[in-house]
Amino acid sequence: MNDMMQRFLLFAFLLLMTVRTSMSQDILVPMDDTQSDHLKAYGLTFWALERQIDVDWLLNYRGGSFLFVREPEIESELRIRGVSYEVISGSRTAAIISEVESDAANTSMVRLEKPPRIAVYAPDQTLPWDDAVLLALTYAEVPYEMIYDDDVLTGALDEYDWLHLHHEDFTGQFGKFFNYRATPWYVEQQRAAEVSARKNGFRKVSELKLAVVERIREYVGGGGFLFAMCSGTDTFDIALASHQTDIVPPEYDGDPIDPDAMSQLDFSHTFAFTDFRPIFNAREYEHSNIDAGPPPQPLRNPAVDYFTLFEFSAKYDQVPTMLTQNHVPTIKGFIGQTTNFRKSVVKTGVVILAEAPGRDEVRYLHGTFGEGTFTFYGGHDPEDYQHYVGDPPTDLSLHKHSPGYRLILNNILFPAAKKKKQKT
Repeated sequence: MNDMMQRFLLFAFLLLMTVRTSMSQDILVPMDDTQSDHLKAYGLTFWALERQIDVDWLLNYRGGSFLFVREPEIESELRIRGVSYEVISGSRTAAIISEVESDAANTSMVRLEKPPRIAVYAPDQTLPWDDAVLLALTYAEVPYEMIYDDDVLTGALDEYDWLHLHHEDFTGQFGKFFNYRATPWYVEQQRAAEVSARKNGFRKVSELKLAVVERIREYVGGGGFLFAMCSGTDTFDIALASHQTDIVPPEYDGDPIDPDAMSQLDFSHTFAFTDFRPIFNAREYEHSNIDAGPPPQPLRNPAVDYFTLFEFSAKYDQVPTMLTQNHVPTIKGFIGQTTNFRKSVVKTGVVILAEAPGRDEVRYLHGTFGEGTFTFYGGHDPEDYQHYVGDPPTDLSLHKHSPGYRLILNNILFPAAKKKKQKT
């Protein structure tokens, strides 16, 4: 073959590739202010992963957008779910990727792979409060299964990649709802917990819950992803710290607190918090000084209460970047039994993702334990400033753009990301 023919064939090949690139099309699901339903977009992405459709997460690009190869079934599902999308050419996709991967931009691209198997730790009993994660998963149409103490103790965690803990009391004090102790829901909660404790061979509920948190600790150490909110955060660590002592007042378990309880706390056994002090008063609606509580007046007002997300390097700190993806840098505050974590008791090495400005209070944090990770998010319901016992559940169709709920849904997708060694 002569040189002229070789040059002609090379030119023809390059021309063909250029034409194919210009003719190919992709789908961009923007996550900035142009998105019609931010929460449903996560469910659509999860749906695509279940069908082994490639998804790229464009970190920090237009609010953390998603990129798909254009296929009719994806477009149809996007329209059904009411999720905004843009059809873009192959050349436009190449330009976006070039922009995202540029060293000059704090953006990056992460390939999402297998969807995580999701478990929500919650009792079968109907309680007079709602789980924000269950609301988010249900609205976004993300599949999950519910498990509780018996399931955890019999090895069910091995079947899941991601576990959520919400408004739970792992210290065995029934949420410290002492003022509600005569109400039917409290009586049933206590009865069910005591029956479960005896069935599993434990003398009291605090021992049952300790066994549960120890099993979850093993699960995370072995590579599991843990996400907790509200009192599921601090009571988890309180239970771990008190694994060698008794911190439960007699009003809840019939026997006294260990007089040496403080000196027997083991902070080396916890995930996120250290050097905290449990609150031993059975009638005080607080578990420890980990929780800074609601903001002081006049900041205890949904019109002025907020917290700020930290910005991370999308190329070198991809996990924190994924967890903080949002279309706004500040989030409306919201109160829970555990609202904000005192910065002074957060362990060294734990990554602070968001804080209440000017108050040395952490709202959102992330860390590693063994081969797995934990993420703790304070507050109860991102769209119900102060959710009271018995209040109706939040209707997320009225809050499609909720940045507070977006943080929850970031957590269900980051375990799907292709693993990349992080620089420290």
